[in-house]
Amino acid sequence: MANPLIRDRDVDFLLYELLDAPKLCALDAFAEHSRETFDLYLQGTRRLAREVLYPAYRAMDAEPPRFADGAIKAHPLMKSIYPQMIALEIGAATRPREVGGQQLPLIVAALAHAYLMAANLSAYGYVGLSTGAAHLIEAFGSDELKRDFMAPLYRGDWTGTMALTEPQAGSSLADVKTRATPAGAHFLIKGSKIFISGGDHDLTENVVHLTLARIDGAPAGIKGVSLFAVPKRRREGGALIDNDVHVAGMIHKIGWRGLPSLAMEFGERDDCRGWLVGEPHRGIAHMFQMMNEARIMVGCNGVATASAAYHEALEYARVRPQGRPLGAKNPAAPQVPIIEHADVRRMLLRQKAIVEGGLALIAVTARFADLAAHGSHAAERRRAALLLDLLTPIAKSFPAEKGFESNALAVQVHGGYGYSSEFLPEAWLRDQKLNSIHEGTTTIQGLDLLGRKVIAEGGAPLALLREEIDAAIARAAAAGIDPAWCARLSAAIETLESLTQSLAQMGIAGAVEKMMSHSADYLELTSLVIVGWLWLRMAAVARAALERGAPDGDFYRGKLSAAQYFLATELPRVAHLAALCRDAEDSYVAIKPDWF
Repeated sequence: MANPLIRDRDVDFLLYELLDAPKLCALDAFAEHSRETFDLYLQGTRRLAREVLYPAYRAMDAEPPRFADGAIKAHPLMKSIYPQMIALEIGAATRPREVGGQQLPLIVAALAHAYLMAANLSAYGYVGLSTGAAHLIEAFGSDELKRDFMAPLYRGDWTGTMALTEPQAGSSLADVKTRATPAGAHFLIKGSKIFISGGDHDLTENVVHLTLARIDGAPAGIKGVSLFAVPKRRREGGALIDNDVHVAGMIHKIGWRGLPSLAMEFGERDDCRGWLVGEPHRGIAHMFQMMNEARIMVGCNGVATASAAYHEALEYARVRPQGRPLGAKNPAAPQVPIIEHADVRRMLLRQKAIVEGGLALIAVTARFADLAAHGSHAAERRRAALLLDLLTPIAKSFPAEKGFESNALAVQVHGGYGYSSEFLPEAWLRDQKLNSIHEGTTTIQGLDLLGRKVIAEGGAPLALLREEIDAAIARAAAAGIDPAWCARLSAAIETLESLTQSLAQMGIAGAVEKMMSHSADYLELTSLVIVGWLWLRMAAVARAALERGAPDGDFYRGKLSAAQYFLATELPRVAHLAALCRDAEDSYVAIKPDWF
């Protein structure tokens, strides 16, 4: 296939040149692994993505699952795809050996699974959602729940969902109304959920819903919400019987068409049983324990979808003849491939900067997750955890928002063909938009970043980021990187620090609404600084490789071009965004609903 989905050389560069993933094998958790085991897993996911998932993408996009006789029928191709994903043990790749996992570092699994997402994110979604559900039970469930629910989820015998959203509540989980009535060892669950991806299908015999509900008499708001394991079918007398969980309807989405999004009803006959996971009234806290990995996964979706479209646009630009160079005078001269036109290269370079910068963002965030969980000493784990918390909203939102821009450019490169369903960029554009909504909208990420993450522990996360950036600037200078690039990043982090102090003072003074009014701009500003930091790091590695005469010089020269583009065209926007935040520009705060 002409489209690699994700370029292997980029992944190897991140794992083995930029971030030294094999160094993690010195930690006890990953001692059984090596570069050889990492490469074996990557080879397996690359093959599955390119040979199995990608060829099924167009058919699954064209023919979504069907809702018939009260049940969902998945696309027939999933009947052969799903077992092959399970055979690769994707669902428990990062989990400990004692629960049936492979205990791979998240940085390796995230980049490996990105191939599957790029190939067919709907197909991967069945497994990715199950992993999240099983991990919740692993973290908070009793031994019985681990035996009865977690084990079959990790094995792939069953699939799982996270049933959070309700029609009247949307993202406001404090307004969850689903009820849980104590009934001995279990609870009777009654309520409605919506947008439940993979909530029903015919690929496995059971689906387990990790469901938020309010125990009778619980306090109002967030502090009264609990978490339950609610299976589609429950076990009685050695057999699986109906558990009064039913599909109320299917949502017809513009993208992710291969994975059903459903409205679900729990307890229509007052016979839906659920089992408490963790402590009563701690459901939201338990869910947030899982959010880092879930948000990294969504960011990975965004990078993967943008990458597939970028490589499609790149190949198209190389083979599509159209027009002649600007200075050409002879209309009879042969046409040139459109990649010869400077503006097409502009669009391709912007895609490259977003995709490869986003991939680096996912990789470095995943590496901090590995160190936060498994670092060799407490100080290392604490440092990694603070940086992980800071990076997670960025890792989720930058690939989704900038990835959508990248996907739109892929359509543009294809011209009129990009607008047609005969070519794939329009489908990937549709898929991409959902990533800015999944696992907390971009607005929620901005509120979380400014309202919680950067001010945690007296601003420690931002101070640690400054340390990382100063070290990257020093390495870049030593490698011979253009001093102007370093100066731009140095100015950007200083702007971010001073702005954060100003906004924090607003909050301390009681002007919280003013502080938070431009949280979305603050999120974008911070994203630019962080991805700029990563591009400077990549540039330093590329420059050093060229200095030592590395054989694939064009690869490294491409990295330097993308770094130059990002640092010269994107990073200067930090000053403008900072001014909006600092001045609390109030156009959309002041406007009244009736004025629209």
